[in-house]
Amino acid sequence: MKIIKKIAKLLLLLFIALQFFRPDKNSNQGDHTVYFRTETNPPEDVMAILTQSCFDCHSSNTQYPWYNNIAPVSYWISNHIKHGKEELNFSEWDQYSKNQKDHKLEELIEEVEAAKMPLNEYTWTHEKARLTEEQQKALVEWAKRTRILYGLGELPR
Repeated sequence: MKIIKKIAKLLLLLFIALQFFRPDKNSNQGDHTVYFRTETNPPEDVMAILTQSCFDCHSSNTQYPWYNNIAPVSYWISNHIKHGKEELNFSEWDQYSKNQKDHKLEELIEEVEAAKMPLNEYTWTHEKARLTEEQQKALVEWAKRTRILYGLGELPR
């Protein structure tokens, strides 16, 4: 029984110490999606969907929930954001080539149609980010139309 108490105390100390070391936050001042918005010109409803359901993980500015201040949750969230930005970062849209932009939009379409995005882990705590069928359809149709800008997409049916 003494060993269990020692392990519990050690874990508690480790948990407390972990609170003093946090990952860097994904925050950017200013209008970090201006290039993306200007080039792709999403309608207001689509922009609202992107802002509410996508930008926290796929841009250079995240609106953090209160529980992000608690380790190890902060590390878990940071890892999700890092991975999301590696796949697609709307704040770096100007750095993608035409082919990359087309591919990013193609992937967006696939992920939204398969209901893989936004992630369930995100929508559990961000209920408003959960996409309705109507929102999915609007997002997919916009992405299909936007792919035409890059000369590689096809008109939505």
